[in-house]
Amino acid sequence: MIKKIFRYLFITLIVVGILWTFYFLYNKSQEPPVVFKTTQAFDTLIIKKTVATGSVIPRKEVNMKSQVSGIIEKLYIVAGQQIQKGDVIAKIKIIPNMLNLANAENRVNQAKIGLDNAKMDYDRNQNLLNQSVISKADFQLYELKFKNTTEELKAAENNLQLIKEGVTKDAGSATNTMVKATISGMVLDVPVKEGGQVIESNTFNEGTTIASVANMGEMIFEGKLDESEVGKVRVGMPIELTIGAIDKQKFAAELEYISPKGVTENGAIQFIIRAKVNNSSIGGNFLRAGYSANADIILEKKEKVMAIPEGVLKFDNEKAYVEMEKGNQVFEKKFVKTGLSDGINIEVLEGVKKGDKLKLPQVAEQEPKH
Repeated sequence: MIKKIFRYLFITLIVVGILWTFYFLYNKSQEPPVVFKTTQAFDTLIIKKTVATGSVIPRKEVNMKSQVSGIIEKLYIVAGQQIQKGDVIAKIKIIPNMLNLANAENRVNQAKIGLDNAKMDYDRNQNLLNQSVISKADFQLYELKFKNTTEELKAAENNLQLIKEGVTKDAGSATNTMVKATISGMVLDVPVKEGGQVIESNTFNEGTTIASVANMGEMIFEGKLDESEVGKVRVGMPIELTIGAIDKQKFAAELEYISPKGVTENGAIQFIIRAKVNNSSIGGNFLRAGYSANADIILEKKEKVMAIPEGVLKFDNEKAYVEMEKGNQVFEKKFVKTGLSDGINIEVLEGVKKGDKLKLPQVAEQEPKH
C-alpha cells in the first residue's frame, strides 16, 4: 500500500515538473508589449541658418618691404609691438652690386674729364671775352657747357653715393636705408633677422617682407560658402561667430561681401564671403589674427513659435503627418502643416495643438511582465 502511494506521488511530481517546464518556456517565448514614449508641442525659438568655415583676420594688413637691397643692420621691432605710422622698423646696410658700382665710378671719372675740359675752354674764352676778342654770345656756349658738365659730375657722384650708401648728399635726412612703417597698428610677424639679406621691391620682384603690420581694432571674418548655400544669403545678414580658441562665447558680425565668382576646391564650388566683426561683442577678448572660426549665417528667425521635434514627422506622398495618441498606446495618423525648421525642431502651423501626445519614432522601454 505504501509502495503504491510513493509511486503515485512520484508520478505526480514528474507530471507537475513537466507542466511547469512547459509553462515556463511558454512565458519566456512571449514578447512583452511595446510601450512608445510620446512628446508634446512646445513654444521655442527657431533659427534657420547656414554655416561657413573660415578665420578671423584684420581688415588692413600691410607687408613692410625695403626700397633697397642689402643686409639688415638693425631691427627696431618685435612681433606684438604697437607702432605708429612713420616709425623706423629696420635699418638696411647697402651691399652694392659690383657691376653697377663699376659703372657708377666710370661715369664719375668721365664726368670729371668732361668738366676739366669744359673748365679749360671756359677759362680760355673768359680771357678772350675780357679782351673783347669774342662776343658775349660766343662765350655763352662755353659757359653753358661748363655748367652742364658741372651738373653731370654732381649727378654722377650722387649716383655713386646712392649705390654705395643708399642715400645722396642732396637728400638731407631722407634715406631709403631706414625702413619706416606705412600704417599704424600691431606688428604681427617679423620674418627676417638682423644680418639677413633683403631684396628691394620693384616691378619684377615683390621684395623681402620685413614685417607684417595690421590694425587689430578692425577685424573681419573671411570664409567660404558652398554653392548650394550661397543663393540663400545676402549682404547685411546677421552672423554669429564661434571661434575655436574662445569657448562658450558668440561674436556678432554682419555679412558685407559675397564673391561674384566661385572657386573650385576639392571638386566643389566655393564662394568667398566676408563679414565685419562687431567690436561691442568682443568685450575683453583679444582676437588674434588667423583664429579659425565658424560663421552661422541667420537666414530666418522666429521667436515663441509652437514646434515639435522634427523626428516625429512622417510622410505620405510628400504630405507630412504625425502619429497622435487617442487612447492608451493607440495612435492615429494626423496630417499637419509645418513652417520654419532648424533641423532639430520644426514649426507647426496646423494639425497639432498644445497637449496632444505625439508618438516618438524610437522604442522607449518595454513594459515589465507581471
